[in-house]
Amino acid sequence: MSALAARSATAAAPVIAVEGLAKSFGPVEVLKDIRFDLRPGEVQAIIGENGAGKSTLMKILAGHLQPTAGTIRLGGEPVKLAGPVDAEHRGIVLVHQEILLAPDLTVAQNIHLGREVRRGLTLDDKAMNRSAREALDGLGAAIDPRAVVGSLSIAQRQLVQIARALLVPHRIVIFDEPTASLTPHETEALLKVIDDIRRRGVGVLYISHRLPEVKLLADRVTVLRDGRLVGTYEAADLQPADMARLMVGRDVSKLYPDRAAHAAGKPILEVEAMRVPGYVRSASFTLGKGEILGFAGLVGAGRTELLEGILGLRAAEGSVRLDGRPVRFSDARASMDAGIVYLSEDRKGKGLLLQQNLRTNLTLAALDRFTRGALLSPAREEEALTGAIRDFDIRTRRRDLLAGQLSGGNQQKLLLAKMMLLDPRIVVIDEPTRGIDIGTKEQIYRFVAKLADDGKSVIVISSEMPELIGVCDRIIVMREGLVAGEVSGAAMNEREIVMLTTGAGEKEAALAVEGTGP
Repeated sequence: MSALAARSATAAAPVIAVEGLAKSFGPVEVLKDIRFDLRPGEVQAIIGENGAGKSTLMKILAGHLQPTAGTIRLGGEPVKLAGPVDAEHRGIVLVHQEILLAPDLTVAQNIHLGREVRRGLTLDDKAMNRSAREALDGLGAAIDPRAVVGSLSIAQRQLVQIARALLVPHRIVIFDEPTASLTPHETEALLKVIDDIRRRGVGVLYISHRLPEVKLLADRVTVLRDGRLVGTYEAADLQPADMARLMVGRDVSKLYPDRAAHAAGKPILEVEAMRVPGYVRSASFTLGKGEILGFAGLVGAGRTELLEGILGLRAAEGSVRLDGRPVRFSDARASMDAGIVYLSEDRKGKGLLLQQNLRTNLTLAALDRFTRGALLSPAREEEALTGAIRDFDIRTRRRDLLAGQLSGGNQQKLLLAKMMLLDPRIVVIDEPTRGIDIGTKEQIYRFVAKLADDGKSVIVISSEMPELIGVCDRIIVMREGLVAGEVSGAAMNEREIVMLTTGAGEKEAALAVEGTGP
């Protein structure tokens, strides 16, 4: 933001302000005495650990929840938001962290759902497709408006959701973890859109765990901890390390655990010429005992689909050997029975039952361990839940909460605890820290390192290069459904990974051969 624009935003009266805002769910108080304001043309980041109350606060401001106490002022006047439709009519738009789209409708139909364009008595699909294309082009998203949403990746669905939200006239836009599933290119395009929004005088509230992104984008930063306000600060006065310290109340500068140089043991998993129709053309790799193996690549490179094909979650062809013996898994249960567990990147849609309690979610994959004869033992399940809460630091004020009531970081810990009850030999984790705060990231990284130290083998799929470099012993890079190469040791750096991811190294070599290179 320019200095002139910053002074203008500072001088302007707040477009929204909250005073003494509180929210309780029964006896559980999740927000207490929250106070802050947002000015026109300002981007204000709201940061805090998972469970700090950020999403609850944003849902109150967007009319999805009613506060227990406190006042919301819009344009200086106190208001009571009757619901999300009322909030939208007043110019408040929320881009949810959760994907809230109809999977069986097209992209254009989702973007215009509830605000369809009509021509006489019929829907004007041509106009809606054109409008959707313009909205997506503005985000730098190459998505066909006629595509069915259920066929899109998580990242593409998030972009569709953002396009839908921005179609509404707005005075305030609230972004809840908008870049958690986006590639660097998609993130860059979205940040440009946000900059354009604020130049039009719109106020932006921005929740993100990506602190360098917050530093780049925000004018002010409001920090929450355990449902309380820590303070509001000028972003120019804070570095990411300062933000992290304010969030968690301690120094978290040492994010990745120290691990001695690790030589992978005997190959435990060998994959050769694996093909997943429509996604992976051919991929071969080995995984050693006690090794942490990373998979890098752009969205659409085939990383997730490759592992899902190996584990029986997708139709696939190729050779898989476990402990030197040929295997073929028909479904997820078969791979789990063989000692391989998979933690999906879509923990809300595929990893957990959000409308079930913590105990049910924890023991579901290992029910045979909690039965006596034909009867399930609730006492043994409760004992397991006590151990999981302790060992995985699942932060919950009550044991009878539904999984969907946990924060994202605590949902991920619950999913880890669930899979570890199976005592696996190989753990596959897809996007282990997506949408998770820095303090919980530190915990998960230490847990992954301990798995390997205990002799288990781990595969980590991640779009975060620093994460892969900080955690893994070796990284395989995929591009366009093929293994582009692998890096380890000193070559395990962002430059080498980017060159393999994009094919830049091959292009430079081709230019050099032709005599046209730099």
